[in-house]
Amino acid sequence: MRLAKRASSYQYYLDLIRVLVEKELKIRYKGTVLGYAWSILHPLVFALVYFVVFKIVMRIKMDNYALFLICGLFPWQWFSNSLAASNFFFLGNSSLIKKVRFPRELLVFSGVLNDLIHFVAAIPVIIVFMLYYRVYPSFSWFYQIPLLIGVQLAFTYGLSLTLATWNLFFRDLERISSLVLMLWFFLTPVLFPVEMVPEQYHWALYLNPLAATTICWRSVFLDGVLPIDFFSVSVAYAILTYFLGQTVFKRLVWRFAEIV
Repeated sequence: MRLAKRASSYQYYLDLIRVLVEKELKIRYKGTVLGYAWSILHPLVFALVYFVVFKIVMRIKMDNYALFLICGLFPWQWFSNSLAASNFFFLGNSSLIKKVRFPRELLVFSGVLNDLIHFVAAIPVIIVFMLYYRVYPSFSWFYQIPLLIGVQLAFTYGLSLTLATWNLFFRDLERISSLVLMLWFFLTPVLFPVEMVPEQYHWALYLNPLAATTICWRSVFLDGVLPIDFFSVSVAYAILTYFLGQTVFKRLVWRFAEIV
């Protein structure tokens, strides 16, 4: 009886997440001509701009720079889009929060999951670039990519839940987070290889959670190797951030109805 009740509860949460993700997908591209294609075109256009600036104008000396770029840019876009949207996960669903009883954190989780779906949909584009540059996928992807997705999902969800909660009580956070996100991007080795970082500053790579994750993604895509040291750092940050998000949310969720 208890197991049946628990199974029914899990099914309810899964159905709720599915409905919320579908709603987000419909709203995001509502009224656009290209629809879901924008989820791939957007990072590709950014990659083209950075390629022109760094490879053609600044003449960065690196082979297969376009492939190098998208292998870091696509995972970053997933993180960046979720974090930028996190300020509105609760504010944008105020009527739902006031009228319906359900786990509020699922609004954040479904938002992050929505961006994860876009990232997974973009992986075939990375494969096309790889084949063009005669770099071939590895069988180790079957366990490496799910591992990295799980780690980045936990980290992104934890940080998004923290920001979404704090933003209800401190609206300036929306402006601050956009500035921090921009600085964070240029401090993360998305546009440049780790080898360009002076050796005396390599320790800083371990202080940047996204640096470790980006290095892992690029190593998996291009070499089929998951660097244990950076992966361990990513896992540690993911666990810490997940529990930070849960702690902040549980302490303040009781005030949501009076704030939104």
